[in-house]
Amino acid sequence: MPGGLAAIADRLAARVEDLRFGPPVAFVYDPLVYARGPHREYLARYGELGAGVLLLGMNPGPFGMAQTGVPFGDVVMVREWLGIDGKVGKPPREHPKRPVEGFACRRREVSGSRLWGWARERFGSPGKFFRRFFVVNWCPLLFLEESGRNLAVDRLPAAARKDLAEACDDALRETVELLRPRLVVGVGRWAEDRARRALAGLPVEIGGILHPSPASPLANRGWAGRAERQLRALGALD
Repeated sequence: MPGGLAAIADRLAARVEDLRFGPPVAFVYDPLVYARGPHREYLARYGELGAGVLLLGMNPGPFGMAQTGVPFGDVVMVREWLGIDGKVGKPPREHPKRPVEGFACRRREVSGSRLWGWARERFGSPGKFFRRFFVVNWCPLLFLEESGRNLAVDRLPAAARKDLAEACDDALRETVELLRPRLVVGVGRWAEDRARRALAGLPVEIGGILHPSPASPLANRGWAGRAERQLRALGALD
């Protein structure tokens, strides 16, 4: 199964490699390519434990997956709890304000520290968590404006999303067909809506939870507790 996930990632990386994005996108990073080692380790170590629930994020953040190759990949949590480390290269064009430093990055990724921090508190060991859940992103690309500002995939112009959406939807469907989860949970409303579109017709339930972004006032007032209640309501937790 890890080989299957790795093959899906390779196909997705190949499909998005030649896509071009106009303004406001100025820089595009693909950690499936330059952080391939840690990403492959994540898939190999945790992708075959039989998770029945797939947690779906949108796309990498500049201090998360863009640095580590792991979804919601806060450096500290990835290294210290998931036990993943490794060599990370560089994207072909790098914004001077958003360098890829890999596991030497000192900035924390708040969304990732919240999500993995909840998993650690709730389940204790990664093995227990990943036997229940697996975490993926819909899109593997980080988009930056000329200023260095992060441009989330939901803020891309609609025309720029067309070919990207086809590639990412196909990869998500392949992942669901391979892992056969009973439930896909979008982390945030946009990811939930995207899952409903991409997975229409497949025998899988779709739900959603609050995104742990620090830009969300609700997430800043106890994200873990809210997410726990939402997951329990979906039947994802006992």
